Amino acid sequence: MTLRLAIVLPTLDERENVAPLLARIEQALGPRGWEAIVVDDASADGTADEARRIARADPRLRVIERIGRRGLSSAAIEGICATAAPFVAVMDADHQHDPALLPAMLAALEGGECDVAVASRYIPGASAAGLAGAGRERGSRLAGRLARRLARVDLSDPLSGYFALPTARARAIAPRMSQIGFKVLLDLLASAPEPLRVREFPLHFAARRSGASKLDRAVAFDFLVGLYDKTFGRIVPTRFALFGTVGGLGVLVHLAVLALLFRAGDAAFVPAQAAATFAAMTFNFWLNNWLTYRDRRLRGAVALLRGWAGFCAACAVGALANVAVAGLLEGHGVHWLAAAGAGIVVGAVWNYALSSRFVWKRR
Repeated sequence: MTLRLAIVLPTLDERENVAPLLARIEQALGPRGWEAIVVDDASADGTADEARRIARADPRLRVIERIGRRGLSSAAIEGICATAAPFVAVMDADHQHDPALLPAMLAALEGGECDVAVASRYIPGASAAGLAGAGRERGSRLAGRLARRLARVDLSDPLSGYFALPTARARAIAPRMSQIGFKVLLDLLASAPEPLRVREFPLHFAARRSGASKLDRAVAFDFLVGLYDKTFGRIVPTRFALFGTVGGLGVLVHLAVLALLFRAGDAAFVPAQAAATFAAMTFNFWLNNWLTYRDRRLRGAVALLRGWAGFCAACAVGALANVAVAGLLEGHGVHWLAAAGAGIVVGAVWNYALSSRFVWKRR
């Protein structure tokens, strides 16, 4: 039977969910005509190994294990680009998305009824009961309202993680996608050169079958990052904007520690300044690791200590560049404020470049 549909399953610590989900997919689609692609971000629980074990006996399952890179959007794109199937679906592997919708979604695409088939939690006949609490459901609805204008389509659930579309169309849009801090569907719709025709299917959003939810404060922050990227990312790169914002917060931390030690305490200025500097650099490293480089987050005491030392070294070099450029400009008659501003920009770019390359290993 000809391959018709590929189901891309981005995974992180979903070992116990893979085999039961494949059984549900087979129940929905039958034994042939489809393949599933697990795109695993080096799960600590051995998800990729479990998927490979299953794949040795079931050629309908393929595995892509990613080393040194993470993120739902980029994982989905890698899976989409890895299949020869004419249609592709993206869904979670935690059983919150019901595979029983796949035949109807595929039929709508093959019949030309829509460009994208979306499983929605918010249309008649659907349910969002699987969302962890009323607060998360309200937050999802609010984010959806904010996202519709960006998506340029009338869609009840633009943040849905369960959708399907022609593979060729997805591959054509992929180079324009952000792949940073974004819900995949919203990223895809906002990146399309023209508005796409969408049809929604009612989804009963279920509770997670096994494992822990991946939603944390950084995931929620991803949505705002994605909005920024699509609005201003071509002017100031998103990751650099995040790095600069963290740096601005670090200045406040520096001044607060300095005031506490020097003004409110009995410390001399130089030791207080040194302590404030290390406090600000430590704060900046922690927040950059948690947000700016979330897809390359350092984990474990050794990695964090090594990363912190590298970050401090990078910032020290950036500080020297800052002072050198500002001093040179001021010495040539540039107003001191303009010279200082230029020094800050040069130092920030230098810190960003060194940190990206040598701390978080991003070229």
